[in-house]
Amino acid sequence: MLIRRADSLLLIIDIQQKLAPAIHDNERVTANSVRLLEGARQLGIPAFVSEQYVKGLGPSLDAIRTAAVDARFFEKTHFSCAAEPGVVDLLRAAKRPQVLLTGTETHVCVLQTAFGLLAAGFEVYLVADAASSRTPENRSAAIERMRAGGIQIVTTEMVLFEWLHQAGTADFRQLLPLIK
Repeated sequence: MLIRRADSLLLIIDIQQKLAPAIHDNERVTANSVRLLEGARQLGIPAFVSEQYVKGLGPSLDAIRTAAVDARFFEKTHFSCAAEPGVVDLLRAAKRPQVLLTGTETHVCVLQTAFGLLAAGFEVYLVADAASSRTPENRSAAIERMRAGGIQIVTTEMVLFEWLHQAGTADFRQLLPLIK
């Protein structure tokens, strides 16, 4: 089950100002999510960014907002993006069956979104090095549960190289700074 550029979309979940400082390894999560947003933009892959209860948790981090220039933002109050009215239809409208997930918290919003999208018929991939929780234990338990439940576990570089499919192309040269 390789990730295919023409069939995938990117969903960044709740990397927000008031939550991020409490997240284990939040700088790596943010940096890898930014790399994926930039890769998606350069390759024409649709990207979406959720924000959980902005009034309480603040907007997305500035780094996410800057990288998400072409992304579609939406606010939610449900933990699962898939449970938020209209979101599954929004993602389906992109006509891409593969959803790549990053964000926080892995054991709450990311996990519930992953299973909700899987139930809605999407192929779901968790980008593990771009997702975390307040504790490493919650992150690990969530990844184990998602893997057991049929969610594909991948890394940022797996995604970038599978989107590219081959070296020696203009796209490869363009994305090389994101890989180095």
